[in-house]
Amino acid sequence: MRDTLDSRLAARVAELRVARGWSLDDLAGRTGVSRSTLSRLERAEISPTASLLGRLCAAYGWTMSRLLAEVEAGAEPPALVRAADQRVWRDEASGFTRRSVSPPHAGLRGELIEGVLEPGADIAYDAPPVAGMEQHVWVLDGRLEFTDDGTPHTLDAGDCLRLRLLGSTRLRNPGTGPVRYAIFVALP
Repeated sequence: MRDTLDSRLAARVAELRVARGWSLDDLAGRTGVSRSTLSRLERAEISPTASLLGRLCAAYGWTMSRLLAEVEAGAEPPALVRAADQRVWRDEASGFTRRSVSPPHAGLRGELIEGVLEPGADIAYDAPPVAGMEQHVWVLDGRLEFTDDGTPHTLDAGDCLRLRLLGSTRLRNPGTGPVRYAIFVALP
């Protein structure tokens, strides 16, 4: 297996499951993802979607940034992160690109993320990775439909939504061009 982000992510997801003493069936029950899909993910036969990573992170009580940071090389993140060094992850299936502007760190409770959704992109998360996590969603370009636990919000460029995540969320780009937004995440 080549040492790619997907293969390191697959190995880390398997390690987390085994460390908790969960079988694939246990993880499937906690995430609603089929055992076969989880098995293929752990063998790096498939690339995870944003939705799948969201379900796994909710089961483990982690943010997606923490999971992605764990599979990146390097230990202590630098205080200054140059644009060229910021981690970018793309979910081709959903048309979602995620840039970790300020990488997470165990000693800090906040991080900044940039997201880009292509036209028509629609991502749903069944539960927050950490209940009560605070987010500030600031739309930089375009229009974003953000649904928080059944409550819809339409955000245009310059708008900022602040909320605590307790239930499901959905991000959708209803426009004809990409929507670019920043999310500040603060752990409870």
